[in-house]
Amino acid sequence: MSSGNNSYGDIHRYEPARESTTAAIAIVLLTVIEVVLVGMFTYGLTSGWGLDPFGNMFLGGLLALVFVDLSFILLLYRKEFLPDVMIVKKRRRKWEDLYVREEDVHGTQSGGDAWENVKRAVYPYYKR
Repeated sequence: MSSGNNSYGDIHRYEPARESTTAAIAIVLLTVIEVVLVGMFTYGLTSGWGLDPFGNMFLGGLLALVFVDLSFILLLYRKEFLPDVMIVKKRRRKWEDLYVREEDVHGTQSGGDAWENVKRAVYPYYKR
Protein backbone atom coordinates (compact mmCIF):
# COMPACT_ATOMS: atom_id res chain seq x y z
CA MET A 1 0.00 0.00 0.00
CA SER A 2 1.58 3.25 -1.12
CA SER A 3 0.34 6.75 -0.51
CA GLY A 4 0.72 9.75 -2.81
CA ASN A 5 1.46 12.13 0.06
CA ASN A 6 5.13 13.10 0.29
CA SER A 7 5.37 15.48 3.23
CA TYR A 8 7.97 14.68 5.85
CA GLY A 9 7.00 12.11 8.45
CA ASP A 10 4.17 10.58 6.40
CA ILE A 11 4.02 6.84 5.92
CA HIS A 12 5.01 6.07 2.33
CA ARG A 13 4.53 2.29 2.44
CA TYR A 14 2.93 0.04 5.06
CA GLU A 15 2.82 -3.73 4.76
CA PRO A 16 1.29 -5.53 7.75
CA ALA A 17 3.10 -8.41 9.41
CA ARG A 18 2.26 -11.98 8.43
CA GLU A 19 1.88 -13.24 12.03
CA SER A 20 2.06 -16.90 11.10
CA THR A 21 1.30 -19.61 13.64
CA THR A 22 4.33 -21.63 12.54
CA ALA A 23 6.65 -18.75 13.42
CA ALA A 24 4.99 -18.36 16.83
CA ILE A 25 5.46 -22.07 17.59
CA ALA A 26 9.09 -21.89 16.40
CA ILE A 27 9.72 -18.88 18.65
CA VAL A 28 8.23 -20.73 21.64
CA LEU A 29 10.39 -23.82 20.97
CA LEU A 30 13.51 -21.71 20.51
CA THR A 31 12.71 -19.92 23.77
CA VAL A 32 12.47 -23.26 25.59
CA ILE A 33 15.85 -24.25 24.11
CA GLU A 34 17.21 -20.85 25.19
CA VAL A 35 16.08 -21.40 28.79
CA VAL A 36 17.67 -24.87 28.85
CA LEU A 37 20.97 -23.55 27.46
CA VAL A 38 21.04 -20.66 29.95
CA GLY A 39 20.28 -23.11 32.76
CA MET A 40 23.13 -25.40 31.68
CA PHE A 41 25.50 -22.45 31.40
CA THR A 42 24.52 -21.15 34.85
CA TYR A 43 24.87 -24.61 36.42
CA GLY A 44 28.27 -25.10 34.79
CA LEU A 45 29.45 -21.69 35.90
CA THR A 46 28.39 -22.20 39.53
CA SER A 47 29.70 -25.78 39.76
CA GLY A 48 33.19 -24.85 38.57
CA TRP A 49 33.33 -26.26 35.05
CA GLY A 50 35.35 -23.20 34.05
CA LEU A 51 38.36 -24.34 36.09
CA ASP A 52 39.01 -27.28 33.76
CA PRO A 53 40.28 -26.39 30.23
CA PHE A 54 37.75 -28.71 28.56
CA GLY A 55 34.95 -27.38 30.77
CA ASN A 56 35.94 -23.83 29.95
CA MET A 57 35.64 -24.60 26.21
CA PHE A 58 32.27 -26.27 26.88
CA LEU A 59 31.03 -23.17 28.70
CA GLY A 60 32.22 -20.99 25.82
CA GLY A 61 30.33 -23.20 23.36
CA LEU A 62 27.19 -23.03 25.48
CA LEU A 63 27.43 -19.24 25.61
CA ALA A 64 27.84 -19.12 21.83
CA LEU A 65 24.77 -21.34 21.41
CA VAL A 66 22.79 -19.05 23.73
CA PHE A 67 23.50 -16.02 21.55
CA VAL A 68 22.94 -17.87 18.26
CA ASP A 69 19.59 -19.14 19.54
CA LEU A 70 18.66 -15.63 20.70
CA SER A 71 19.56 -14.24 17.28
CA PHE A 72 17.21 -16.73 15.59
CA ILE A 73 14.42 -15.78 17.99
CA LEU A 74 14.87 -12.08 17.22
CA LEU A 75 15.16 -12.75 13.48
CA LEU A 76 11.90 -14.68 13.39
CA TYR A 77 10.13 -12.07 15.51
CA ARG A 78 11.30 -9.19 13.29
CA LYS A 79 10.43 -10.97 10.06
CA GLU A 80 7.02 -12.34 11.05
CA PHE A 81 5.58 -9.99 13.67
CA LEU A 82 6.79 -6.46 12.84
CA PRO A 83 5.18 -4.50 9.99
CA ASP A 84 7.27 -3.15 7.13
CA VAL A 85 6.92 0.64 7.26
CA MET A 86 8.69 3.21 5.10
CA ILE A 87 8.48 6.80 6.33
CA VAL A 88 9.22 9.80 4.12
CA LYS A 89 12.32 11.54 5.48
CA LYS A 90 14.11 14.71 4.52
CA ARG A 91 17.08 14.00 2.29
CA ARG A 92 20.15 15.80 3.55
CA ARG A 93 23.34 16.56 1.73
CA LYS A 94 26.61 15.35 3.17
CA TRP A 95 27.84 18.76 4.30
CA GLU A 96 24.61 19.95 6.00
CA ASP A 97 25.33 18.31 9.36
CA LEU A 98 28.85 19.77 9.55
CA TYR A 99 27.78 23.39 9.96
CA VAL A 100 25.56 25.06 12.52
CA ARG A 101 24.60 28.09 10.46
CA GLU A 102 23.77 28.40 6.76
CA GLU A 103 26.26 31.21 6.21
CA ASP A 104 29.10 28.93 7.39
CA VAL A 105 28.65 26.49 4.50
CA HIS A 106 31.79 27.71 2.75
CA GLY A 107 33.81 27.77 5.97
CA THR A 108 34.83 30.48 8.36
CA GLN A 109 37.81 32.79 8.37
CA SER A 110 40.68 31.49 10.45
CA GLY A 111 41.57 33.87 13.28
CA GLY A 112 39.13 36.56 12.15
CA ASP A 113 37.28 38.14 15.07
CA ALA A 114 38.61 35.69 17.67
CA TRP A 115 36.39 37.02 20.46
CA GLU A 116 33.21 36.22 18.47
CA ASN A 117 34.51 32.70 17.81
CA VAL A 118 35.16 32.16 21.53
CA LYS A 119 31.67 33.42 22.42
CA ARG A 120 30.09 31.08 19.83
CA ALA A 121 32.13 28.13 21.07
CA VAL A 122 31.20 28.74 24.72
CA TYR A 123 27.60 29.70 24.08
CA PRO A 124 26.42 28.04 20.82
CA TYR A 125 23.00 29.72 20.80
CA TYR A 126 24.53 33.19 20.82
CA LYS A 127 22.20 35.82 19.36
CA ARG A 128 23.61 38.53 17.15
